[in-house]
Amino acid sequence: MKNLVHYEINSQYATKVAYFSMEFAIDQSLKIYSGGLGFLAGSHMRSAYDLEQHMVGVGILWSYGYYDQDRHIDRTLDLKYTRKYYSFLEDPEVRVTVNVNGQPVQVKVLVMPSRVFGSAPLVLLTTDIPENDFLSRTITHKLYDPNEETRIAQEIVLGIGGVKALESLNQKVDVYHMNEGHALPLVFELLNTYKTFEAVREHVVFTTHTPEKAGNEEHNVYLLAQMGFFNGYSLKEIQDKLHYYDEKFCLTIGALKTSKRANAVSKIHEKVANKMWKNVDGRCEIIGITNAQNRRFWVDKPLLRALDEHEDYGIIARKKHLKKILFEEVANQTGKVFSTDTLTIVWARRFVEYKRPELLIYDFERFHKLMHNTTYPVQIIWAGKPYPNDAGAINMFNELIELSHGYKNMAVLTGYELNLSKMLKQGSDIWLNTPRVTREASGTSGMSASMNASIHFSINDGWHPEFAKDGVNAFSIATADASLPTHDQDHYDHKAMMDKLENVILPLYYNDMNEWVKIMKYAMNDVVREFNSTRMAHQYYKWMYDDEGQV
Repeated sequence: MKNLVHYEINSQYATKVAYFSMEFAIDQSLKIYSGGLGFLAGSHMRSAYDLEQHMVGVGILWSYGYYDQDRHIDRTLDLKYTRKYYSFLEDPEVRVTVNVNGQPVQVKVLVMPSRVFGSAPLVLLTTDIPENDFLSRTITHKLYDPNEETRIAQEIVLGIGGVKALESLNQKVDVYHMNEGHALPLVFELLNTYKTFEAVREHVVFTTHTPEKAGNEEHNVYLLAQMGFFNGYSLKEIQDKLHYYDEKFCLTIGALKTSKRANAVSKIHEKVANKMWKNVDGRCEIIGITNAQNRRFWVDKPLLRALDEHEDYGIIARKKHLKKILFEEVANQTGKVFSTDTLTIVWARRFVEYKRPELLIYDFERFHKLMHNTTYPVQIIWAGKPYPNDAGAINMFNELIELSHGYKNMAVLTGYELNLSKMLKQGSDIWLNTPRVTREASGTSGMSASMNASIHFSINDGWHPEFAKDGVNAFSIATADASLPTHDQDHYDHKAMMDKLENVILPLYYNDMNEWVKIMKYAMNDVVREFNSTRMAHQYYKWMYDDEGQV
């Protein structure tokens, strides 16, 4: 097949890169993503297109997506799985074979051209075809399937199947980029071509996205060998070549040992990652390339136009219009009518305990007073998707839904995907970020919120310290020492957050709109300088793919 990249290549980005990711959030209609990792990959693909880079994405076509977020009859969270169909994908009539548990599995290759959504092209893989038995077909049914063997099979399909797919499509690749460790089997397929790990390393780079244990997958090494993760190479051969003999095989460690270079996704995360993996013998260096989001996709164009034309009234008027659009969705889902004149706080991201979605209600009496403050009224919206098997996160989500029934100015929305995410970022006044410090590698949602004049109000973690000038373009929460016990951190951070909200943010919003608009404008201007993903996509080429060093 001819080159998948149909646009003219910019000569400074001529290195041919294949970007492997378990999820891509390219468009609302293409349901192959769950959260931040996919949002980041989607912005990277859009900026690769904007910069005319020679890049192709490699992912999986999930038959049922992640899950569709809905409500039961009692309004609690319902997880639905609906088969998806996509007419805009092209079929090059290519099949490749991977071996899973000693059995051949057919993988069909589909292509999403650049012109469909204005992104680098995607090569998408599916085993859900008639040539396979039922068990093999289920490998690509659900993103992040909870069954361990299915997860391993998914990684084999992505890594080994992805390399074979590119070869079958006659796509020459100079650098294989693993976005997280899920695609690690690709290095064992590349061994067939390059013969030694030393030679393979020259063509592989790796991005680690989280210090969380769940994001650094581990599997029993004998199970991996049995299932074909190592692509037919003997376990002893792999262990001896990697000098890695642990019974629990960590995909992140494997990736660090088989890549020429790796990157963390913020300056803080660079320090955390290097400390986490400092004892890994033979690992590559880990540099910092802070995540970013694609302005072309995320920003509201009339709002940006008002900013460029220095129209303060235009910014205020457009923001009210965007709030009205968001509040129509609030009314549609909850029957509550929110006011465009009221300060609106949004907490929306992947729903997991360490991100602390319930920090606002930590001191319930204080929360109750906040919600009944008539001098400085607030409206609060929560949204996000819990992992389907995370009972604690699902319970948290349902508890917030139950609590919201008692407040006309509180809403919990379902369906947190690209469209709702954009609506929330464009329609909110405050974008609240409350992770436990050092555990949020980047937290990119606040970037696209700031692009839309939603002021980032955050713990000093992830990307926030690189951006925030407290009271100028954002609001920072005085953050507890990470060495404190969890309860003490929560107590300290909640108090600092509420003090800043009640004593600084609310009075400023209601008493000095001119100053508030200044902060909105600084946020929009400052975030574009360093956190538009064209900067990020450029740095990946120069620092990771082309070996020019940090410039």
